Amino acid sequence: MTQPPPALSVALLEDDEALRERVLAPELKTYGFDVRTAGRPAELDAILASAAVDVVVLDVGLPDEDGFSIVRRLRSTPSLGLVLLTARDENTDRVRGLEDGADAYLAKPVAIPVLAATIRSVARRLASGPSTSTASVGADWTFHDGGWVLRSPDGTSVALTAHERCVLQLLHERRGFAVERDALIAALSDGSGDFDPHRLEMTIHRLRTKVSRANAGTLPVRAVRARGYVMLPPDAPATGRR
Repeated sequence: MTQPPPALSVALLEDDEALRERVLAPELKTYGFDVRTAGRPAELDAILASAAVDVVVLDVGLPDEDGFSIVRRLRSTPSLGLVLLTARDENTDRVRGLEDGADAYLAKPVAIPVLAATIRSVARRLASGPSTSTASVGADWTFHDGGWVLRSPDGTSVALTAHERCVLQLLHERRGFAVERDALIAALSDGSGDFDPHRLEMTIHRLRTKVSRANAGTLPVRAVRARGYVMLPPDAPATGRR
């Protein structure tokens, strides 16, 4: 007989013992997950050191270390899925969580079916690699969530603004070829004649800074003197003017 696939292993870090042990853990087990629980970051570290874990679900507000910091240090393991839970459903926290490397961000109180579906979705994406519906960017950089999230080769996610998304998608369409400044400005201005040309340089600068602060590596976009910008193809050497 064919053996069923092993249950997905989930590490749950939540300092509220009642919520963790009486609600989240038992409910997730009913969905077929192998759940290990922790009340503090050190306990999570012990779980990760002793067992193979597919997805970590963790609260943002913790007594010893906030969830954002934990996500940043765990992001170096690209095969590990990271789902953030928080009582604060604010866009700034959502963007921060995604930029720090979380694969998903859910607001409390979270519906268990939604949490279970999110865990499976994250695990499925990690197991299958880059989705065929995503667009390739640079050296294995990818667009996700309709182009609103940029993911680096090591799996770090960077949320994009509308202008950043517009610039990167245009550069990707002509990857390996210089895109004129006028073409980029026209795309950013949407036909408006009062667009400040310096905003293009500001957009590129913010993109590089955002990617760098997320520890996502070096964005493969270079300035081309007197012309515009180019996104380097995957096999291009990482040299040239930034």
